[in-house]
Amino acid sequence: MTSQASGRVAIEHLSIQLGTGAQRFTALQDVSLSIAPGEFVCVLGPSGCGKSTLLGALAGHLQPSAGQLSVDGQAVRGPHPERGLVFQQHTLFPWQRVIDNVAFGLKMQGLSRRERHCKARELLSLVGLAGFEQSYPSQLSGGMQQRVEIARVLINQPRVLLMDEPFGALDAQTRLKMQELLLEVWAEIRTTLLFITHDIDEALFLADRILVMSPRPGRIIEELLIDFPRPRGAQLVTSPRFTELKRHCLALLHPEARVQPLARLTPLGAAPGHALSEVQFAI
Repeated sequence: MTSQASGRVAIEHLSIQLGTGAQRFTALQDVSLSIAPGEFVCVLGPSGCGKSTLLGALAGHLQPSAGQLSVDGQAVRGPHPERGLVFQQHTLFPWQRVIDNVAFGLKMQGLSRRERHCKARELLSLVGLAGFEQSYPSQLSGGMQQRVEIARVLINQPRVLLMDEPFGALDAQTRLKMQELLLEVWAEIRTTLLFITHDIDEALFLADRILVMSPRPGRIIEELLIDFPRPRGAQLVTSPRFTELKRHCLALLHPEARVQPLARLTPLGAAPGHALSEVQFAI
């Protein structure tokens, strides 16, 4: 799929204003960040803090008021299939079968029906939907519809996969299964992944790194390096280190609370006394 040498994201002093006239406001203010090729980064913040605005700018749907965005050194000037975007609600065509929804991007590129269906079947197998090629979206559950949406984006082999709270509308059990599936898919394709969420557990479970944003105007107020070993399973969320990090994130998201420094934590499987200096340094 995507080469791990591609997908480097750079955002420098990004500010975005939205609205017009008296209703104009600053959604993002002086945001700078970089994402390495193949890295899984979660942006965590309260509702209305500008998380989706940041994603929209990187997707090329919103123009910066100030600052620059680039992927692999190329400025972002508009939408492109190499920056795939997955929303909370799927955007599947209800009149098309699953296989044709997934293959749509390749149809736009002029590939033959046989070629695009072959690649679509590969992606559907990757997301656990082999056997549902001839179904219509309305015949699938919400989680299955999101799997089709992910496959439809991945078929374009994006350098960067942008996900805007894609599991937010799902029930808790389905959401956890989708998180585990996403990690399996990402381990296979290793595209750069920027994932927007306001759910602390989700961010801690998925990410290599978490960027915490302030209330509007959105700024990055903290960066947390997450070193939980992969592959990750549901038992992770009950570990002491997970609880400690969650407590810290909760404090960051509530400005009235004073953030306490994290204790030096011992990585899983490490000898006693081996402190997690990376996380201690990061937060």
